[in-house]
Amino acid sequence: MKMENKNKISQVVKDNLCTGCGTCYAMCPKEAISMKINERKGIYEPVIDESKCNNCGICYEVCPGHAVDFEQLNLEIFGKEPEDILIGNYLNCYIGYSTDYDIRYNSSSGGLVTQLLIFALEEGIIDGALVTRMKKDKPLEPEPFIARTREEVIEASKTKYCPVPANVALRKVLEANEKERFAVVGLPCHIHGVRKAEQINKILKERIVLHLGLFCLANISFLGTNFIFRQFNINTEDIDRISYRGNGWPGGMKVIFKDGGVRFLRTEEYYNEFFASFKIYRCLLCHDHTNELADISFGDAWHEKDRDNVGLSVVISRNDKAEKFLKTARNKAIKLKEIKVEEIKKSQDYMAFKKRDLNARITLMKFLGKKIPSYNIDLPKSPINAYLNSICSYIDNFLINHNLLKILKWEVRLRTRIISLRNPRGNKS
Repeated sequence: MKMENKNKISQVVKDNLCTGCGTCYAMCPKEAISMKINERKGIYEPVIDESKCNNCGICYEVCPGHAVDFEQLNLEIFGKEPEDILIGNYLNCYIGYSTDYDIRYNSSSGGLVTQLLIFALEEGIIDGALVTRMKKDKPLEPEPFIARTREEVIEASKTKYCPVPANVALRKVLEANEKERFAVVGLPCHIHGVRKAEQINKILKERIVLHLGLFCLANISFLGTNFIFRQFNINTEDIDRISYRGNGWPGGMKVIFKDGGVRFLRTEEYYNEFFASFKIYRCLLCHDHTNELADISFGDAWHEKDRDNVGLSVVISRNDKAEKFLKTARNKAIKLKEIKVEEIKKSQDYMAFKKRDLNARITLMKFLGKKIPSYNIDLPKSPINAYLNSICSYIDNFLINHNLLKILKWEVRLRTRIISLRNPRGNKS
């Protein structure tokens, strides 16, 4: 009997819950799934070749888009449920940076992820790392791959403010020599997918020994980058290479043209309310800002931005394995200083948007008849202003997806003006 679409990844796409993480692609035993860019939405989506599909349902089972059982996964990974609802399970918190100045300066913030991967390779802890670089032949599209050298790890440094189907490279992990061990680097949705895949595939669980997670407020669609280029009169056909961050902290976007010319846009110059409005719809329904299911999580130390212009990262160590690894690397490849968990929260002042305000967004989406992902956690009650913010976020997303940019600009300017009047000193609320 043929399986209904509700048990396949196609239903997740139909319900607009796909994160574009690529886990389904890697785990499909028949290689029946491809990841393709939906040009209208500016995101990656899986497409099933029905002639190859055997309706096994694995793609749906490993998908983090429609469900992530945080209670079960926390118990499996950490042996307990988290006491801190914003941070998740953790042992210690740190602030630090790479001892290699070039890596620190040319990374997004502190260069810790890049340096730790290099250290793990050189110490024989891992044989490769799942990371992402931009394609050489298509410089605006990301390329997930397995880095096996220092040079390849460095090539994959810096944030990518665009959709990344990172988990497609899990297939390479499965195809590797049985004795090889790997690290994976990803946003929360990527790590969610990896953890779900490990639940049904013991080989994957044995081979992945480090899960390095990046903090994430929301992912930006390809439409966001195209918007920037239009604003700054940059012709995409002339671009040879692009990097979204680097060159100090907070750094900026470097565009290298085919004729050798270079254009540099400071992060604060292009990452504004308009650019942030291009967040992917599914991100509105995510509650995980600090990558709670990773072994170690990393983010910008924004609360120290005025004191440093090279790069600092905040770090959350979540288990004994992570602590041991950081201790080994400490003072050899990285500098770390222990900090209180309150500093992590201070460094990420939009953290509450993901967790505290999610109930308001879920309430709105249910009212509109939208599908909602299952997390199996108790979310905090949202404050009254979160309901207004959720309406604004949904309107932004609707206008973006319907190519109504002029209306979006008017709406964002009005909202920014209201916020500035309410907070004359520029405090974020």
